[in-house]
Amino acid sequence: MSEPRPSDRHDAPDPDDTFEEIVDEATQRDPDLAVIEAGSRTLRAHSGQPQGEAVPARPADPETDKALRAVEQELAGRWGETKLEPSVTRIAALMDVLGEPQRAYPSIHITGTNGKTSTARMIEALLNAFELRTGRYTSPHVQSITERISLDGSPIAPERFIETYEDIKPYVEMVDAQQPYRLSFFEVLTGMAYAAFADAPVDVAVVEVGMGGTWDATNVIDSTVAVVTPISLDHTDRLGTTPAEIAGEKSGVIKQGATVILAQQPVDAAQVMLKKAVEVDATVAREGMEFGVTSREIAVGGQLLTLRGLGGEYEDIFLPLYGAHQAHNAAVALSAVEAFFGIGAEQARSLDIDAIRKAFASVLSPGRLEVVRSSPTVVLDAAHNPAGAKAAADGISEAFSFSRLIGVVGTSGDKDVRGLLEAFEPIFAEIVVTQNSTARAMDVDELAAIAVEVFGDERVQVEPRLDDALEAAITLAEEEDEYAGAGVLVTGSVITVGEARLLLGRG
Repeated sequence: MSEPRPSDRHDAPDPDDTFEEIVDEATQRDPDLAVIEAGSRTLRAHSGQPQGEAVPARPADPETDKALRAVEQELAGRWGETKLEPSVTRIAALMDVLGEPQRAYPSIHITGTNGKTSTARMIEALLNAFELRTGRYTSPHVQSITERISLDGSPIAPERFIETYEDIKPYVEMVDAQQPYRLSFFEVLTGMAYAAFADAPVDVAVVEVGMGGTWDATNVIDSTVAVVTPISLDHTDRLGTTPAEIAGEKSGVIKQGATVILAQQPVDAAQVMLKKAVEVDATVAREGMEFGVTSREIAVGGQLLTLRGLGGEYEDIFLPLYGAHQAHNAAVALSAVEAFFGIGAEQARSLDIDAIRKAFASVLSPGRLEVVRSSPTVVLDAAHNPAGAKAAADGISEAFSFSRLIGVVGTSGDKDVRGLLEAFEPIFAEIVVTQNSTARAMDVDELAAIAVEVFGDERVQVEPRLDDALEAAITLAEEEDEYAGAGVLVTGSVITVGEARLLLGRG
């Protein structure tokens, strides 16, 4: 069990005590553990409060809740996020009649296959630490639609969400009337985000693509910094069947003269990105070359990092997230913010280390190896493709010492489900297959058939209802007197994770 944090003790050292002093204090215990835990305690002491409420509950006021539901219903009547007409024609028309709100502030544009939302949250926290007002646009949401549009680290208030929708609604209807197809759900939300950011106003917007890049609705901004998180196979029916083809679509976010922050990529994907950068005279910073993770150690509640940015090394960074993939996301986020401030290309200096530590220590990423219950421990992860599943499996194996791990899996029907299950097979003792409440969910019997092929019949249990699946998994985890060492991982889609979060009382 870890010692109380310094702030919880009567003899608590001053937060400005050095790392070494706290290590000395703890040397009666295991030396390696003392170093790791002292680092965690020191950096937590220097951090502020975590980012604002990450997953808001429904509005407490009945009238506000009713109005929000009405907006959600209107948006749901439009094309969903899986039905697309690949162009930016409609969103460009909406921006035109709104007066081009997306040009009222600089932006950082994020594409890639996995890690976009976590990276966006880290970038946002770093910018906030340097007293910049931020707008963040991410998708999909875990529980509340208002999560998608954030101001200064917190989801937009439901009242403001409703107000923004009502403000742009007449212009949306004007564009609808002029186009062959109405604006989609995602296009309207994108318009709302850009309008809300201009109205705030924000100093910088952090924008995650919905899908792809070239024709994604977000791609009406001209960002000075483009971020490309790791590319793998997903949405192959729309983006391409190889990393290179997918990279071709995603490279559309790289604009003339921009700086590109390129996470580690498959060789063919990296080649496509580098070629596009040359075409538009963009500067490229590559993970493993110009920046990267220098060192990483498990810490209490997360990990301790040394990151090499564009301006030098940043030591003793506490990140309260699990997994090597989150460390790499942190390196990408740090370099993106350095590039935004002109470090590397225009200036040879580092950012303030105390601000960097404080920012990273405040980061939350709901539904990304998030612990939501103990005894037994229940972890949520929104992995929905094989690469994401592999990262989650590695992360949970590293950070938790489960003697028995039960999986609860509910996927969407348009994903590489077999690949996802194969990534989790080595770490799940048993798996409970289920489905979430949306039309996109894979039929539970179809999912079970694939699971039996991967895990074998005796390791698979079928529970069509998610609440029953959670109960069954917790029961399985508690069997054979392994109560203290058992765990449950709920995964397969953001929607499944969001619904599980509500069922487990985190909504």
